[in-house]
Amino acid sequence: MPELLVDFIISLDGYASAEGWPGFWGLEGPEYLSWLAESPERDHTILMGANTYRLMAGFAAGAAEPGVEELTRAPKVVFSSTLAEPLEWANTKLVDGDPVDAVRALKRDGTTPLRTLGSLSFCRTLLAAGLVDRFRVVVFPVITGSTGRERIYDGYPDVSLELVESRTFDDRLQLLEYVPTVLTGPPGTKRADD
Repeated sequence: MPELLVDFIISLDGYASAEGWPGFWGLEGPEYLSWLAESPERDHTILMGANTYRLMAGFAAGAAEPGVEELTRAPKVVFSSTLAEPLEWANTKLVDGDPVDAVRALKRDGTTPLRTLGSLSFCRTLLAAGLVDRFRVVVFPVITGSTGRERIYDGYPDVSLELVESRTFDDRLQLLEYVPTVLTGPPGTKRADD
């Protein structure tokens, strides 16, 4: 059964981006960029929601960078009830039905590993449904409390994380990869309906 990886870059205080800050908070270094260029998940199908699709498809249309070309070549599935075919970004399939059912079917019937791109609420839905096999974050050493946008973990269920990989890039960025387990409550507590 194909594995599903949720992959985020975050500030130390858990934001996906910050107003006025450059991409990667201006802290991407050569070691991290080299790792990205190696495309460790090159063979994965990319899953995303409509907002991420609109942002990335627009970016891809105007960019000639090698990483963008690779994203364009990659198979992608966008989950949306607001988009319509034909989609402009090459190699993208539209699914307008229930994303949980669709991803469950991709995992059950497919052979290609899956990974997400952005799409915070979509990832939250997949995690709550128990479909995420690995959860990876790259933590950038900044706190963007007053300018931070898109808090990643708001609305998430309680989740236990088992660390399976860690790495430091450029002596400052931390990659942390976990196997998640969605909890019904804090560890050691008994639910009232048990």
